[in-house]
Amino acid sequence: MHVWAIANQKGGVGKTTTTLCLARGLALAGHRVLLVDLDPHASLTRAFGIPANPPPNGTHDLFTGSGATLASLARPTGIPGLQLVAAQPALATLERRGSTQPGLGLALGRALHGAQGSCDHVLLDCPPTLGLLMVNALAAADRLVVPTQTDPLALHGVADMLRTATMVERSRRRPLPQYVLPTLFDRRTRAGVRSLAELHEQYAGRAWPGAVPMDTRLRDAHAIARGDDVDGRGYEAYGRALKWLLAQDEVAQRRAA
Repeated sequence: MHVWAIANQKGGVGKTTTTLCLARGLALAGHRVLLVDLDPHASLTRAFGIPANPPPNGTHDLFTGSGATLASLARPTGIPGLQLVAAQPALATLERRGSTQPGLGLALGRALHGAQGSCDHVLLDCPPTLGLLMVNALAAADRLVVPTQTDPLALHGVADMLRTATMVERSRRRPLPQYVLPTLFDRRTRAGVRSLAELHEQYAGRAWPGAVPMDTRLRDAHAIARGDDVDGRGYEAYGRALKWLLAQDEVAQRRAA
């Protein structure tokens, strides 16, 4: 089972769209995929048409001591092979409880350990803030994928995210490979072209050599989540990015063997 954390401490970088497109691509390729929405804003959950009220069963239940498992919380989606564990607004309360309730920092890791063998890939959609939920995801993940806009300010966000990942990597005492996925690229702007070139140079070997272009068709998250026919430059770019990420996994496995 491969666990990918999709995270960036900066918002507005296409994180949820990235998670959704990668998961759909994996499922359509025949993989058993579990999406875990860890963001209290629940954008990924809303994309699948799950209402906020009444609050659904979901990831918050993993942190309450209720005995809930990923298998019991997973629900089917409109895409064969793809399941979702929904997010709830109550996730936002975990930061306050983290200082007084021991063990919350490893709750997700324990839940994923119990899910071994039930799926091929788990994708964790993280909140855009450094806190208990993101640390849980980084502590439990096999890989980190950092979506980022191609603009100068976003490059600072990538550096911050990778520094955080390196700190967690030291704490957990096992490698956390880190990959950067350029998104929302606008080739019409000098800043975009320059930022993409800088990103590829600075993170050579860790950054996908391509970029997901600006594409308004990617804004219809409901269509992607329903499994509707989706085309366009953006979705096709995500397909190429997925192939690259899978190839990096294969290289890492060969080195570890």
